[in-house]
Amino acid sequence: MKQVTIQGIAGCFHETAAHRFFGRDIEVIPCESFEVLFERLAQDSSLLGIAAIENTIAGSLLPNHELLSRSRLKIIGEEKIRISHMVCALPGQTLADIEEVRSHPIALMQCGDFLKSMPHARIVERDDTAGSAREIAEGRLPHTAAICGEDAAQLYGLEILARAVETNRHNFTRFLILADEDQVTIDPDTVNKASLRFTLPHTQGSLSKILTVLSFYDINLTKIQSLPIIGREWEYQFYIDVTFDNYVRYRQSVEAVRPLTSDFTVLGEYRACPNPEI
Repeated sequence: MKQVTIQGIAGCFHETAAHRFFGRDIEVIPCESFEVLFERLAQDSSLLGIAAIENTIAGSLLPNHELLSRSRLKIIGEEKIRISHMVCALPGQTLADIEEVRSHPIALMQCGDFLKSMPHARIVERDDTAGSAREIAEGRLPHTAAICGEDAAQLYGLEILARAVETNRHNFTRFLILADEDQVTIDPDTVNKASLRFTLPHTQGSLSKILTVLSFYDINLTKIQSLPIIGREWEYQFYIDVTFDNYVRYRQSVEAVRPLTSDFTVLGEYRACPNPEI
């Protein structure tokens, strides 16, 4: 049975993403933070991991880019899920009974419009969406609701009082599937996406040269993210995602780009996940 490390507790969105990618027949190992998750993966090369990397509303999780770059891990896949928030409480209660709403600060922010319809309820920030649901269930807390995912509500036996209360329905999170580099095998017939990291010289047109090469080889750039290099003022690392139809042409583009960069690394080659429906 596969062992998959996640950030968060049972019922969280990371666990939902893990089951979407691997199925139900896995052992999920919860970690309290992404730092702990990467430490666990470093200690045991047989483990797999899943880590959020970007959200369509909140943007990129920049610390996770850095954690990945410092590790021996490779990206072997991705999963995208729609983040839909529910208002949940102990069975038998209604929205009018709720005096306190608990959740992660980002979830509370994403449900701001709905929460305005509950001016009588106190808003309390917690460390985790699923953790808020667990607190209410284990403490048998009346008049208290959690904003969490449907999986968490079901797992902790809470009743859903309102569904899809997020302000923006176009709320998706992309997760990376991670494995130790020694465990990775590439099937050129199935992979169609790659994540790359490199540093560019601080010279005019250095980035445009990279983009020109990728275009020549019919490589589609789907994301570009820059991060400053600590101790090297005004120099940046670039993280890019590309998709392609021809693996050979993609590898040719990599070899053409490499001499134009420094610290060039292929973070992973994998199968792209289609965008989920709203």
